[in-house]
Amino acid sequence: MNWATRRKLLYLAIVVVFLGLFGFLIIYPHFNKAPLCTDGKQNGTETGIDCGGSCPVACTTEVSQISIDWARTFEVVPGRYNAVAYLENHNKDTAVLKINYRFRFADKNNIYIGQREGSTYVPPSGNFAVFEPAIDVGNSVPVYTTFQFTSTPVWLEVSQDKIDQLKVLISKIILENTDTAPAMSATITNTSLFQIPDVNVIAILYDASGNVVSASETYLDNLAGQESTSIYFTWMEPFPSKVVSEEIIPIFNIFSAKL
Repeated sequence: MNWATRRKLLYLAIVVVFLGLFGFLIIYPHFNKAPLCTDGKQNGTETGIDCGGSCPVACTTEVSQISIDWARTFEVVPGRYNAVAYLENHNKDTAVLKINYRFRFADKNNIYIGQREGSTYVPPSGNFAVFEPAIDVGNSVPVYTTFQFTSTPVWLEVSQDKIDQLKVLISKIILENTDTAPAMSATITNTSLFQIPDVNVIAILYDASGNVVSASETYLDNLAGQESTSIYFTWMEPFPSKVVSEEIIPIFNIFSAKL
């Protein structure tokens, strides 16, 4: 092989190496992408497809379903009712940003007379309630009330540190005038440094047998860090039975609470 041929082959080899290296630099990133929580694959630390591990979304196989303990309606004035569902999230460190629901109402013959739909958030770990006010079912009387979620929950991880810090306490509960126009006051305290917007506070009243007597709701635009304020609930008519205990449940979107 003469010198000219060897030189041509050398040039050809350089071109081939250059083109191979250039092609590698273009193709390699497509085959070696960093794992993402939105790539439709189970990779990285994920325990499912785009869920678990370091992803903010928890896998549905790793969470428990929400328990629906009961759903009831309570007459406010003739022909007007409030509906309440009492629920429990068994998951310690996961919550739901938004989930749709439906109340359905039936009369004493279990004939459908109406429904009310809405959406709520699910706080982590513990009991919570969904309240729907001012339900009008005409001349019918709702005897049976059912509650169901109408969308699939997307469970999001909540840091244990935030759960431990973010505490809202209820104290100084006073219930008065139960035989005429009942009214109840209490103090709500945000013991954390977090600012909590849009706080719904639901009051549930029980008789001596543990049966629910009535319920009501009040609302706070904002509860600042370390703030204490008074809250009030009123009823327009006397209760149908004697109230012996009260449960007041603050409901707020933990993802909206900010330092």
